[in-house]
Amino acid sequence: MLNIAVLVSGGGTNLQALIDAQQQEKIPGGKLALVLSSKPDAYALKRAEQAGIPTLVLSRKSFHEQKAYDEALVEALEQAKIDLVVLAGFMTIIGDSVIDRFRNRILNVHPSLIPSFCGEGFYGLRVHEAALARGVKVTGATVHFVNEICDGGPIVLQKPVAVQEGDTPEILQHRVMEEAEWEILPKAVALFCQGRLEVINGIVHCREE
Repeated sequence: MLNIAVLVSGGGTNLQALIDAQQQEKIPGGKLALVLSSKPDAYALKRAEQAGIPTLVLSRKSFHEQKAYDEALVEALEQAKIDLVVLAGFMTIIGDSVIDRFRNRILNVHPSLIPSFCGEGFYGLRVHEAALARGVKVTGATVHFVNEICDGGPIVLQKPVAVQEGDTPEILQHRVMEEAEWEILPKAVALFCQGRLEVINGIVHCREE
């Protein structure tokens, strides 16, 4: 059984999707073992507590430099014997040392079809504002492994979502979450926990069961 840590900063809707998937036995071989928040008042912590998942708050402001924060983060993850880290709306930078320690074991969900509308500065509503401003007809979500390049890691899963006439960034954001993020994130976590994902030359291959 692999131990999963979910890193959060806000409401935790993607965390809830993972909690629901676990309760429905859709993550065979994996267990949500820790929810770590960068903010003490994040509602995601309440979701975790209600599901009986251990929680921890690790605020960047509590550390004088990035290196110290990264060391504390790695220590917390190792103490909990974490095998897979999931970034689910985690709004705090993690350094290269963390990425290297958990190489191809950190998943992130991004609300666009990478490589569109991603990278530095593209997060939250900004992604959907940019998509609408460009007039794209299809957007979606991507789950990828995290590397040193912002939103540049190997892609695990993607799902398209249609843009509709009259969409606002808020409406589009919710549709992308509901139709894509909440579906492909638990699926990617399940694939990892089943040992079916392999990264070869920067490309993710999914082995058949």
